[in-house]
Parts: sequence; structure tokens; C-alpha cells
Amino acid sequence: MEEQIAELAAKVAALESSTTNTMFAETYYYLTIPLMVLIHAGFLAYEMGASRQKNVLASGIKNILAFAFMVPTFYFFGWWVYWAFPTGFTLSAGPNEISGMAYATEIAAPWVEYMGPNISDNASGVFVGAFTLFAATTASIFSGAVIERIQVVGFVILAIVLGSFAWVVAAAWGWHADGWLVQQWGYHDFGAAGLVHAVAGFFALGVLINLGPRIGKFNADGSANHIAPHNLPFLLVGLMLIIVGFWGFLMACIIVPGEAWSWYSDKFSTIYGTPITLSALAFNILMGFAGGIIGAWMVTRDPFWMMSGALAGIIACASGLDLWWPPLAFAIGFVGGAILKPAAAVLEKWGIDDAVGAVTVHGTVGIWGVMAVGIFAAGYPALQGDPGIATTSFVGQLVGSVVMFLLGFVPGYVVSLILKSVGLLRVGEAAEINGLDVTKVPSTAYPEGINAPAE
Repeated sequence: MEEQIAELAAKVAALESSTTNTMFAETYYYLTIPLMVLIHAGFLAYEMGASRQKNVLASGIKNILAFAFMVPTFYFFGWWVYWAFPTGFTLSAGPNEISGMAYATEIAAPWVEYMGPNISDNASGVFVGAFTLFAATTASIFSGAVIERIQVVGFVILAIVLGSFAWVVAAAWGWHADGWLVQQWGYHDFGAAGLVHAVAGFFALGVLINLGPRIGKFNADGSANHIAPHNLPFLLVGLMLIIVGFWGFLMACIIVPGEAWSWYSDKFSTIYGTPITLSALAFNILMGFAGGIIGAWMVTRDPFWMMSGALAGIIACASGLDLWWPPLAFAIGFVGGAILKPAAAVLEKWGIDDAVGAVTVHGTVGIWGVMAVGIFAAGYPALQGDPGIATTSFVGQLVGSVVMFLLGFVPGYVVSLILKSVGLLRVGEAAEINGLDVTKVPSTAYPEGINAPAE
């Protein structure tokens, strides 16, 4: 009798533990979602502040639409893509049998039970929610680069291609246990410096080549003019909000105990099944943040680049946040901040008008973050230390960097070229000169005007 009671007590304890873990996992991911929404509040302020007064609301509308369109498009096909194509565009499943078109249709098609609020599933909705916010982040990254001259319809099409397809393929290949970059090359990108930031940054570059610079940006001799933001303090506050939101973004990169796809039942892991703690994130995000600010300050003394440097410092450390010793995170972030303005200057010399430095902050620094793992963490197990799986290496990270560049740049360039050919990419010259708020928005940002400085 005593043995039966003891056995029953053990079963009850195990059930209670499982229930607690499940509830914790659901709550954990649920809370990352509003934190990541702060990223979009930040991008909204950032892009409106960076715009000239005549384009403030048009920039805001574009950013709001980017967020709104990501939700249904990621639900209907983006999530399916993530599970369908880790091994490439093939019909076969991966070695862990958590991928392939059949598996994706079973768990991610819009009509299956996991894609709705059934009572027994505590994971799918919040996990999809976190990924949806990743998708929206890529669209917002791209959004800033093209302010003040892109058509809304063309922008929305491009945002959907990026947010619900291009970066999702990158995630399937490099942020999934069956991903071919992980299996064959040992690719490691814990905080998505490559598969979110670099993909979005170089997607923006592909679009910018076809979109062209703002009127007045370049002179006949090719020299560039500075087009100042109409509200630099608002822009800086927006950047700080983005940084606050990235704590939620990086939290959501963790697989927590009790989550349906958890590698372990009792501890946190990365999406690769390797160990991670929130303590590691706390140390390294803070150090990367500080390093980026200081690096940018030492090169520029400019508050815009300093706050961009804070974001760059976090992105530079993102791929290896689970690996770095904090002083190394500071150094990697410092480099990320220091290279911002010189890299942006190179783009200007090439005739590229990136209004907020998105290509540099996210694209260039994203690649630096991926390669930092290959330089400083070569030999680390790529996937739980499983035999037969390639370990992390410089070559593997280089291959991953090239893939991320192509997954961003190629669709950005090709789709924007098609839109340009049918007249859906850029607004007309008169509209751009007069201001998009006047010609495209049925509201006024500053109905009482802005006080002009005394002469």
C-alpha cells in the first residue's frame, strides 16, 4: 500500500512539474511578444524622426502597414515555409524528422488544430507569435532605408516577400535543427545577426539600387548632401525603444523548458539544442550595447551614430551571445559601432541613399556578427554535439554569410526591379518634391506648424 501511495505521489509530482513547465513556457513567449512590439514603436519613432517634416506621416503609415501585413501573411504561409524547407527546396524531411512539406502541413497549415486556440496546445500560438514579430522586425529594418520616396503598394509587396518568405528561408536553413547550413556547415547564429539582420539589410540594398536616391541627395559631381532628420531627439528615443525591444527579441531566441520543441525538460537551450542561460544574455547584451556606443562615439562624436552604435553592438554580438565571455562581447560590439560611419560613407560613394543606415547597421554589422563566431568560437558543437554534425568553423560561418547576403539581396533586387518596370516602386517627382504627407496622407502632422528659429 505504501509503495502504491509513493508511486502515485511521484506521478502527481511529475504531472505538476510538467504543467508548471508548460505554463512557464507559454507565459515566457507571451511576454516576449509585447517586448518585441516595442521594437516597432521604436522603428515608428525612428523613421518619422528621420524623415523631413513633409514626409513624417507617410513614413509612419508605411511602418504601421509593414507590421500589419506581416501578421496574416506569416500565419498563412511564413510559418509553413520555416518547417517545410530546412533541407532546401526538397520534398524530403531532415534527419531529425521535424521538417519537410508533409510535416509543415501537419503542424503549420492554417486549418490544422495547432494554428488555433485548442485547449490542449500551450505552445504553438505563442511560438508563432514570437516568430511573427521576428518577421515584422525584418520588414521594419528594410522600411527605414527607403523612406521619403517609395510607393506604399510597392513597399507592402516587398515587405511581404522579405518578412514572410526570404528571411524565413534563411531561418529554415540556419536556425533549425534540420537546417542544411547547420547540419553540413556547423552554422551558428543564436541571436539572428545573419538570418534576420543581414538578410533584411541586404534586401534593403537590393531595393535601394532600383529605387534610387532621394531628390537632392547627390550633386552632379557625385558628392553627397546631408539630408537632416526633422526631429533628431525623436529619432534617438526611437532607437532606444528598439534596443529595449531587442531584449524581448533575444529572449525569444531561447527554447525554454516545457515548450513543445524543447530539447531538454529542465533547462534552457538555443534553437540548436546547445546550452544557454538568461544570465549569459544579461552579461553580453549589456556589454555589446556599451561597446557599440563607445566605438561609434570614438569615431564620430555624433549622437545619431552613437545610438545606432548601441544597436550595432548588440547585433555584432548576437550570433554568439550564448558563447562570449563578457569582455569579448564588449570588444565585438565596439568594432560593430566603430565601423558604422566608415561603412555608410562607402555606400554613399557608390551612390546609394540609405536614409537611416539600415544596410550598414543590419547588413554589414550582421555579417560581422556571424563571422565573429567563426573567428572566436570555431570548434563549438553546432547541434547538441551530435556525432556526424559539422562543428562551428570560420569556413562554415563564411558560407552562411554568403547565403544570408544572397537570400536578402537577390529577392530585394529582383522584386524591386519588377515593381519598377510596372511603375509601382517610386512615387512621382512632383509628389516627392511637395512631400508625401501633402500628396498621399489625409492628415497633417503639425497642423499648427513648427516654430522657425529666429534669424
